[in-house]
Amino acid sequence: MEEINMVLPETVKGVLAEFPPSLTKDIEEIRIRIDRPLEVIAAGKPYNPSYFGTPYLITHEDAKFLLNQLSQYSLYAFEEELKRGYITIRGGHRVGLAGKVIIEQGQVKALKEISSYNIRVAKQKVGVANRLIPHLYEKRWLNTLIIGPPQTGKTTLLRDIARLISCGSIPDKIPSQKVGIVDERSEIAASVNGIPQHELGSRVDVLDGCPKAEGMMMLIRSMSPDVLIVDEIGRKEDAIAIQEAINAGVQLITTVHGFDMEDIEQRPIVKELLDIGAFERCIELTRTKGVGTIRRIRNNLKKDVVRII
Repeated sequence: MEEINMVLPETVKGVLAEFPPSLTKDIEEIRIRIDRPLEVIAAGKPYNPSYFGTPYLITHEDAKFLLNQLSQYSLYAFEEELKRGYITIRGGHRVGLAGKVIIEQGQVKALKEISSYNIRVAKQKVGVANRLIPHLYEKRWLNTLIIGPPQTGKTTLLRDIARLISCGSIPDKIPSQKVGIVDERSEIAASVNGIPQHELGSRVDVLDGCPKAEGMMMLIRSMSPDVLIVDEIGRKEDAIAIQEAINAGVQLITTVHGFDMEDIEQRPIVKELLDIGAFERCIELTRTKGVGTIRRIRNNLKKDVVRII
């Protein structure tokens, strides 16, 4: 929480200091909304921390202080981040923004009068992907799709797989390989000023803030990755780029929002990739037993490789 505390107003820091220590380690989000109670999401449940026995209401001064800290008192310098609706701060924490959107020629030009902030606490879990090595590596890393609803740990798992590929595994006799990450929303590597904030090993090249389809082709042409890592596919352009990457002999590991293979098959873009056998493994995540619970691992014929639940 050290990096987060650096941008929070003293009032909010004081309220959070009284938050139960047993829950502090499980904080996932801190939601700050003007004239509304401070909200903390911990272990999947919402809480309204109290200030002298009463839920603390966020003031305009609190929000102004937070925005100035995020923008370092220069909103102009953060114009692109504001257009995307979020800012990534040191430590890899992402701050989502909501307010009045200015539209020009059908495109978002700016975000003004910001009234809501969602600080998503980044928690790298080094080693969380180790148990999957027998299912995802067979003389090479298999093309893999990670499926799960929001906040089931898709990006956390994807990040650790990237670290594994970059570092290799001596016990499993897996050599390190070059990894190209297209980090469109700055969530995988959480780069600040172009430098990844998470531990990803030494053989990683990151395109931060770049659209996935364009970024995949850029990395293939310029950085010759062995494996590509991208998050949350869904556009037709993504599917085309994935097919081109696989045809070029590059392995690919990515994520998609959904409950299971049957769910994502309802989307034409993803179904097309499944139909051509683009993915050799599909990991279905849930949070029934906590974030990152694996429901099952399946192959592209929908046969279970391993069932966890």
